[in-house]
Amino acid sequence: MANGFTFKQFHVDDLGCGMPVSTDGVLLGAWASLKMSGTILDIGTGSGLLALMSAQRSIETQNSIIALEIDPYAAKAARHNFLQSPWGNRLTVIHDDLLHWQTHQTPHSIDTIVCNPPYFNFGQQADCDKRATARHTDTLSHHALLDSVKNLLTPAGVANFILPEYEGRRFIQAAQQRGLYCQRLCEIRTTERKPINRLLFSLTLAECIAEQQQLNIHQQGQYSEEFIKLTQNFYLKM
Repeated sequence: MANGFTFKQFHVDDLGCGMPVSTDGVLLGAWASLKMSGTILDIGTGSGLLALMSAQRSIETQNSIIALEIDPYAAKAARHNFLQSPWGNRLTVIHDDLLHWQTHQTPHSIDTIVCNPPYFNFGQQADCDKRATARHTDTLSHHALLDSVKNLLTPAGVANFILPEYEGRRFIQAAQQRGLYCQRLCEIRTTERKPINRLLFSLTLAECIAEQQQLNIHQQGQYSEEFIKLTQNFYLKM
C-alpha cells in the first residue's frame, strides 16, 4: 500500500515531511479564494497538498502554481507528488526560503497565495526538526510572513490562511496594521457545542468589510452537510 493519503484525483505521499496531510490543510485548500488568472503561490508547501488542491480547482483557468518549501526532504516529496498528478505541467517546486526567494521576484506579481503557516510562537518544540520547522515560527515569523505577502500580492490579489483561533486573531490584527485587510473569515468548530478552534481567512490589499461565516465539522456524530459540501470534491468517501 502506498504511503500517504489518496484523494479523488491525486495521491499525496507525505513520507519525510514535517507535517502530514491534515484536516486543516484540506479545509484551507477547499475554502481558499483563488483568482481566475495569474500565478498561485503555496508558501511552505510541505508534501504539496495545497498546491495540488489548487491545481484541481483551477483546471479551467490553468493557473501556474509555485510551491515554495524550505525543507529539502519535503520539497523532494512534493516534486514526486506533482509528477504523479494530472497537473505536473502547471506545478513547480522551489526549494528556498520565502524571505530569500522574494528578493528575486517582481513586487506585486502574485495573484493568489495559500499558506498553512507555522503557528506556535512559544512552548516546547517537536522532537523532529522537520516537524518543528513546520509548526513553529522560528524559521518564519508571522510578521515577516505578512511583510512578504504585502510585497508579493497584486493590488487585487488574495492571500489565504488557516490558524488556531488565538493566533489567527493576532495575525489578522497584525495584517491590518500593515495595510492587509480581512476579506473573508470562517470560524471552525469540531462540533456546534465546542469553542472555535480554527480560523480560515483571506487577506487583500483593498480595504473591505469581512464576509463572515461559521463551519462545524461534525454534527450528530457524523460529518456535517456543510463540511461534506466543502470537501466532497477531494475526499474519497464524501
